[in-house]
Amino acid sequence: MTKKCFLFFSLFDAVLVITNNAKSIGMEEESMSKDDDGHQCACGKKLTRRQFLTSAGAGALAVAAAGHLGKEHEASAAVIKSGEGNKIRLLINGKHYHLLVEPRWSLLYVLREELGFTGTKEGCSRGECGTCTVLIDNVPMYSCMTLAVEAEGREITTLEGLMKGEELGPVQQAFVEHDALQCGYCTPGQIMAVEGLLRKESHPTMEQIRQGLSGNLCRCGAYTHIFEAAKRAVELKHGGARE
Repeated sequence: MTKKCFLFFSLFDAVLVITNNAKSIGMEEESMSKDDDGHQCACGKKLTRRQFLTSAGAGALAVAAAGHLGKEHEASAAVIKSGEGNKIRLLINGKHYHLLVEPRWSLLYVLREELGFTGTKEGCSRGECGTCTVLIDNVPMYSCMTLAVEAEGREITTLEGLMKGEELGPVQQAFVEHDALQCGYCTPGQIMAVEGLLRKESHPTMEQIRQGLSGNLCRCGAYTHIFEAAKRAVELKHGGARE
């Protein structure tokens, strides 16, 4: 219901109550009489029902409108204005960043729009596809479902943090070697999921690899190559030669 409709029905209810009260007390119908000159006039000392409803209805409208506008003003005062926020410090890829964030900002938004870590991609924005996966304390997590203020004091690793200068990390290299991508949009999230898995399980089984990647969707269907890349990443992390 819109604000205008709500105000209309509130005022209508107020007038209806006053009308019923007026009927219950037996208010007289408006009567007219002639004065000495033969002109019609309202009875002087009696307040007619129509006059009562007119004045009372106008008063009710004013009171109801004032009350509604007052509540609307209170509600707007409780809204956090854009630009207001909290000062936080984030540890990202081994470096500290001091910034002012709004409480509603997701970690994904802060990484991409405020700090420029565009390797983390935005997919569904509701924790379903895994495209925005980053590591928080070495655990793969959806950055779109994590508030930036929640990540304060924790170690955050993005795709950029897996590289050593211009050299790809082991998991990134494995994805290149096994062509574990097609469109490539989900690839950063897939890589971070594999990286998180290998930090927990140094020699995962194929079942563990599949389970570890179960939260990351590939719409191109490159899962077979992704699983092979995960197996190859194990070898590279343990000193295997790069192709």
